[in-house]
Amino acid sequence: NMALVTAVSVLIIACPCALGLATPTAIMVGTGMGAERGILIKGGEALETAHKLTVIVLDKTGTITHGKPAVTEIVPAPGFDEHELLRLAASAERHSEHPLGAAIVRAGVARGVSLVEPSDFRAVVGHGVEATVEGRRLLVGKIALLDQAGIPSTLGVAAAELAARGRTPMFVALDGREAGVIAVADTIRPESKEAIATMHALGLRVVMMTGDNRRTAEAVASQVGVDQVFAEVLPQDKADKVKSLQAEGHVVGMVGDGINDAPALAQADVGLAVGTGTDVAMESADITLMRGDLRAVPQ
Repeated sequence: NMALVTAVSVLIIACPCALGLATPTAIMVGTGMGAERGILIKGGEALETAHKLTVIVLDKTGTITHGKPAVTEIVPAPGFDEHELLRLAASAERHSEHPLGAAIVRAGVARGVSLVEPSDFRAVVGHGVEATVEGRRLLVGKIALLDQAGIPSTLGVAAAELAARGRTPMFVALDGREAGVIAVADTIRPESKEAIATMHALGLRVVMMTGDNRRTAEAVASQVGVDQVFAEVLPQDKADKVKSLQAEGHVVGMVGDGINDAPALAQADVGLAVGTGTDVAMESADITLMRGDLRAVPQ
């Protein structure tokens, strides 16, 4: 009897101490194992919430894809030639921070066209750029940019065909008239499909979010097997899309790499920044994936 009372007394005193140590030890071991795999976890809360996630939202450019797009086709409008179209568009995009704009500039440099300095450059968030090149007014971007300026387009069918093949069509207008379409394609990371299949195996719903047009987005989505696509989402609306999923009762993980992903990363229950992206994204996120490899998400 005495032995039993003594044993129980020891257990009653010792147990709270063990429980008090168990949780921080588990978090320490978990974050340590993550760090070994290039997954930097900012705090215990992110780690605890991560196992409750029901939806993963993936930004397309730079996350599912490499984020290093290249020009694939140039379709001039009647009265324009390929060389001149590329020269003007690349000159207009010289100061653009957007990956698609940078791709047009790279194509111009690679083909040896002589770029000129634009004056009066303006980025139209989510749509494209406006610039004055050699005194001529240039628009480069989505069809919506031309629509807003009241410029009719005759290349809609050609652009739709390009989009169906996973290209992003960039419309160019010069002095109020359509000059052509430059198609840009971003290659899908080879590991993206496998990573998304693993997320499905964990019971997660996978959503892809992009500012790209719907045809291009659907073409990419069908190749990697996501469940739902949010296309043509303006940068400022990304966080609202995350909010709408949370309103449906989902616990949302958001994966992104860019400046315009930061509000959505902050809004998500767990924000995961791809370490090959911008510092702003990493600052806003709870978890940073040092490799640009989506397989780190299910890991």
